[in-house]
Amino acid sequence: MTFPKSYLLILSIVLFIILIIPYESFSQEPVRLNADSTDRFVLDPADFDPDDSNARILRHEPFGRKKEAVYERDQKEDGTPVIKASSSKAISSVTSPLHANPFEFSFVEWEWKIDEVIESAKLGEKDGDDFVARIYITFDYPVSELPFGQRLKYRFFKTFTSFDIPLRSLNYVWANDAEIGTIEENPFTSWVKYIVVNSGNEKAGEWVSLKRNILDDYRKAFDEDPREISGITIMTDSDNTGSSTLAWFGKITLSKE
Repeated sequence: MTFPKSYLLILSIVLFIILIIPYESFSQEPVRLNADSTDRFVLDPADFDPDDSNARILRHEPFGRKKEAVYERDQKEDGTPVIKASSSKAISSVTSPLHANPFEFSFVEWEWKIDEVIESAKLGEKDGDDFVARIYITFDYPVSELPFGQRLKYRFFKTFTSFDIPLRSLNYVWANDAEIGTIEENPFTSWVKYIVVNSGNEKAGEWVSLKRNILDDYRKAFDEDPREISGITIMTDSDNTGSSTLAWFGKITLSKE
C-alpha cells in the first residue's frame, strides 16, 4: 500500500508537533492563580525533585520516545537553589501546569545562565531548531477557532495521543546569532512562536535576569489577544542539531506588574 507524498509530509509534521510541544499530562489539579488573593506566583527550583513523576509543579516531562535531557538540582555559589539542564542529542522539559489570566498576570521574570550557545543552531530552520535555553508560556485556545486545515491536523494527531496539546505557545529563547527582539515562527508549526531575548556568547557564564510583558509579546507574535495561560515550561534541547547543551535556571515569577 502506498500513500501520497502530501499525506506522508503531513504525517511527519504532525508526529514532530507531538514531540515538540510540552504536554499537560499531570494527574494533579493545576495551580490556579486568583488575582484577588495573590499578586505573584513563584516557581522555585528549591521545589524541584527530578525523581517525582507526579509533581504538581516543576515536573520533568519526556518528549515522546526521544532521548531525554537531564535536569538536576544545583545551586549558585551563595547556595541559592537552581535547576541545571544539560543535553546531548536530546530533548525533554520541566513543566508546570497552571491557570492564570494574562490580563491580570501579565509579566514573567526569570534568571538563567548558559555555558555556551549551540553554534550549529539556526532560528527558523528545521535542522537547526535547538536552543541551549528556552522558557515556554502556553495558552488555552479553542480547537473550534482553528482554520479548517489546522482543525483536521489537530484531530489527526489527537488520534495518536490522549494528551492536551497547547495550540498557542510563546517561547523566550537564548539564540546563537539572531538579533535580540526577533520574533520567529517555529519551522514545524505556526502554533509556536519564538522571541529572542538573549543571543550569542557575550553573556555566557553569567547569570542574566529578564522580565517580559507576556500580554504585549503575545499580541506581537500572534496578532491576537491571548486566552488563559495554561503552563510554564523550561527546556534545553539539542536533538535536531546533534549537539550538546548546558544551562541553569533560577526562579521564575509570574506577576501583575
